Amino acid sequence: MIGRPKFVLASGSPRRLALINQAGIEPDALKPVDLDETPHRGEIPRAYATRLAHAKATAALENVNLDDELRGAYILAADTVVAVGRRILPKAELLDEAAQCLRLLSGRNHRVYTAICLVTPKETFRQRLVETRVRFKRLSEEDIEAYLASGEWRGKAGGYAAQGIAGSFIVKIVGSYSNVVGLPLYEAMTLLGGEGSQIRFGWLNAV
Repeated sequence: MIGRPKFVLASGSPRRLALINQAGIEPDALKPVDLDETPHRGEIPRAYATRLAHAKATAALENVNLDDELRGAYILAADTVVAVGRRILPKAELLDEAAQCLRLLSGRNHRVYTAICLVTPKETFRQRLVETRVRFKRLSEEDIEAYLASGEWRGKAGGYAAQGIAGSFIVKIVGSYSNVVGLPLYEAMTLLGGEGSQIRFGWLNAV
């Protein structure tokens, strides 16, 4: 489509890029933003994810508006949170953080929330929050030590990646699997389609 609005993914996550590619979309640009992701005191997981997704979209919009080639693009931002009850688990960067997450998740149900925020070419904001329930098997110390040694946990919400080795820990998922990976595709595509985006016409060029 000549002259169509461009599409910007406001994320540096390889998982989100792979998911959006899976839906037949190749972003025109990646515009990750660096924000303070510290939860506010008493902030519940749903509100935390929603706030961060909106903040990422707002920051990405400011960056896009500085670029003549991207101005007027669709911008998609997202934030994924793993929670046990009201407790927000960190995006594990340290071995001890990941170990604590895995021991907390072992044999229990938890919830994964992803908030997505779409900025349209008219600079209106559209948001959705998707919740998936996940149950882990009871993890042995051998399971935990082996997973920590893999390094897959690094930078992952809740200290695990469902699309990797930790997929073998999951007993049950109720809801969107792509949400657990980091981007609920159905809801993302519904938002884009509802705003008149024709970026998926890129499929025609790929055939």
